[in-house]
Amino acid sequence: METALSDKIPSPSAARLTMLLCWIAVVLDGFDLVVLGALIPTLTGGPAPFMSTAEATAVSTLSLVGMTLGAISTGALTARLGRRRVMITTVFSFSLFTLACAFAQNWISLAAFRFLAGMGLGACLPTAMSLVAGAAKGRAGAATTTLMTGYHVGAVSTALLALLLLPEPGWRAMFVAGAVPGFVLTVTLYLWLPQEAPVVPTAATGGRAASAADLLSPERRLQTLAICATSFLGLILVYGLNTWLPQLMIAAGYDLAGGLRLLLLMNAGAIVGLLVSGRIGDRIGLKTATICWFAMGALLLAALSVKMAPWLLNPVVFLTGCIVFSAQVLVYAHTSAAHPEYLRAAALGWAAGIGRIGAIMGPLIGGTLVTFGIGHPWGFYVFAAIGALAAMATLMWRPAPRA
Repeated sequence: METALSDKIPSPSAARLTMLLCWIAVVLDGFDLVVLGALIPTLTGGPAPFMSTAEATAVSTLSLVGMTLGAISTGALTARLGRRRVMITTVFSFSLFTLACAFAQNWISLAAFRFLAGMGLGACLPTAMSLVAGAAKGRAGAATTTLMTGYHVGAVSTALLALLLLPEPGWRAMFVAGAVPGFVLTVTLYLWLPQEAPVVPTAATGGRAASAADLLSPERRLQTLAICATSFLGLILVYGLNTWLPQLMIAAGYDLAGGLRLLLLMNAGAIVGLLVSGRIGDRIGLKTATICWFAMGALLLAALSVKMAPWLLNPVVFLTGCIVFSAQVLVYAHTSAAHPEYLRAAALGWAAGIGRIGAIMGPLIGGTLVTFGIGHPWGFYVFAAIGALAAMATLMWRPAPRA
């Protein structure tokens, strides 16, 4: 039997407190993930740029590599230290190295600090999702998607703070603004994050702590590879669209202001989609919901290749954000629900870690298409095809247990 002794039902108050604290951590995670992108125009512009565009690309890529390594290591860390301790440590870690970024003297030191911050960020997200899924027995879809609204709140906060802080006192203050709340949260987590029951080695693991090798056992190999493939494809869409949607819309004949407005509209749609999709997934099954979401996303992305009047374009872009961004979070929700407690953090870590490779590929794909002058319509067609492939990969999942 695969059930660990930690599969007990937490009290409602403990579950709510766990959700709140983990949601705040994901807000800071979202802030920290987006802050470099918001600062790149400032860091690479002006009469004396801090770094070149090529150096900025290297810094951004190393940050994502750090996140990949941090995510993949989550299973081993939680098996050794426990999820509560890993959560506290990772929040402190990415806050510390985000603060260090404020004191970087050149692009090399900034890249090193971003890589180290990325390690903490990469492990924080799957740990938070694992804690929340464990606290929300039978409602992994709603719990996970609600948690991930914090990412978009953090992203919006980054944009607002950039407007306030970049003119004066400058870009270094942005890193300080992201780090200080993290130190406060670290203390709060230590004092208030509910204690979890220990994940006890079970008969399924031969009396030892679970490892990543368990995810590739004969009975789980196909499921693990299919989930990682879907996450990889899903994050190509998320990062590719967030990076290149304005430019794709300009190529389609819209102006820059309109492209930026549509990007904001798509992310607003993402928040609504996250609040709805998990609840639907818990009702109809997370596998079924994910297939439908990626398939609908593919159709909507293909439709955006056609120039539309604003009265039609705005709701289509909003609905695309609702569907495409929440589809990726449904992957995480399924991963939480489909694995027993002793494997949950490792499974989420691998899904997020392999997905980060897609996060690197997405902007590269979009940038290549724009560089060759075929961003419209082929950018939308390529992303639509990726959505369709994600739906096909989802077909290989085993259904998660229903509530």
